[in-house]
Amino acid sequence: MARIKYYYDTETCRYERAKVTTSDVILNMLGFLAVAFVMSMVFVLVYNTYFESPTEKRLKKENKELAKYYGEIQGEMTEVDKVIAALEERDSKIYRKIYEAEPLSPSIREAGHGGSEKYKQIIEEGLQNEDLVIGAYKQIDKLQRKASIQNQSFDEIMQLAKDNSERLSSLPAIQPISNPDHTRLASGYGMRINPFHKARVMHSGIDFAAPRGTPVYATGNGEVSLIKDKSALQTGYGNYVEIDHGFGYKTKYAHLSKIDVSKGQQVKRGDVIGYVGSSGGSVAPHLHYEVIKDDNKIDPVNFLMQGLNDNDYDQLLNLAGRENQSFD
Repeated sequence: MARIKYYYDTETCRYERAKVTTSDVILNMLGFLAVAFVMSMVFVLVYNTYFESPTEKRLKKENKELAKYYGEIQGEMTEVDKVIAALEERDSKIYRKIYEAEPLSPSIREAGHGGSEKYKQIIEEGLQNEDLVIGAYKQIDKLQRKASIQNQSFDEIMQLAKDNSERLSSLPAIQPISNPDHTRLASGYGMRINPFHKARVMHSGIDFAAPRGTPVYATGNGEVSLIKDKSALQTGYGNYVEIDHGFGYKTKYAHLSKIDVSKGQQVKRGDVIGYVGSSGGSVAPHLHYEVIKDDNKIDPVNFLMQGLNDNDYDQLLNLAGRENQSFD
């Protein structure tokens, strides 16, 4: 029940009943609505300040997940970049040297790409994390560019191989003994400890540890150019075979127990030329293997490529890289 209001009329000296007009009702309603609006705004402000809405919670969760996946993608791209860099190094230092082709210059490998126009659409969209998105796209573009250039380089090398089939068959490209688990490589090329006087000296080949009598194979087509078969010799290479592969390449197989070829004989890759022994300056049965290019002894591990996948080759590189004691 509505309350009745009175007011004191000074002219009549009486209390008169107050009359409520429409404008009073409207003003009262507007005042109430104004107060209600202000209170609701205060409530919303306080709620938004101290409480998260379901939408905010969902967006924060999504942002956290996106940040996690972005970090994982960055890690994957870094690994891909390392793989491409390894391929580039092998391309320049091994494959192109084999075919006497000039390595690709850094300016070619780091060839530029489209400017800011390429990312204009992203910039126009006004993304909140625009720098992160553009940075990721730039990194992907760089990887694609490097992979494409490396692929073109491999195509060029494949063409060189087709054009040089005789050279390819003559190159020393296999391991000189059977080494299925890739663990027989005992000592690599470079400075190693000599087993006799225990000083660090230049080891001009690689040693394969194997039982006496293990077959030794020619690593490429060629002609037997030198044989040393004085088994009584107790120093140096002992019994050894040298093969001239042409194109400036020779290989040497030392410390043999028996030689199965003769000087001037033509051999093909994979032919048995002798057997592992410990003749000459050797402390245990093994094969000392050398690759010679233009009368310079070079690291044979760079030529142990045929029949190996990347993991096998990496395993041989790790074994050859250890600075241990050689067998001769």
